[in-house]
Amino acid sequence: MQYVALGQADPASGLWPVVAGRIAAVLVLLPGAARRPGLLRLPARPCAQALLIGAGAALGLILYLLAAQRQMLAVAVVLASLYPALPVLLGLAVLHERVSRRQAAGLLGAALATVLLTIG
Repeated sequence: MQYVALGQADPASGLWPVVAGRIAAVLVLLPGAARRPGLLRLPARPCAQALLIGAGAALGLILYLLAAQRQMLAVAVVLASLYPALPVLLGLAVLHERVSRRQAAGLLGAALATVLLTIG
C-alpha cells in the first residue's frame, strides 16, 4: 500500500511523502510502545541495529519514490518487487551459501526480467 501511495505522489512534493509516511508509522506504533515501556529499554547494540535498519528502509523508500517519479510506475513496482533476491545474493557472496538448481533458475529469471524491463 505504501508503494502505491508513493507512486501517486506529485514529483514537486520532494521527499515529503516519505517523511509523512515515517511520521505516520511512528504515530501508529507509539501508543502500543507507551503501554509497555519495558520494551523500549534496549541494549545499545540492538538499538543501533534497529536504527540502521530503519534508515535503510527510509533510504529504500526514497529511492523507490525517485524511481516512480522518473520512470513508468509499472517498471518501478516490478523492480521493487525483486527485493527478496538481494538477501539471496548477499548470502551467496558473503556467507558462501549453496543454491539449488531451482533457486538458481529463479535468480536467473529475476535477472532476465530486470534486463528485459530496463531495455523496454
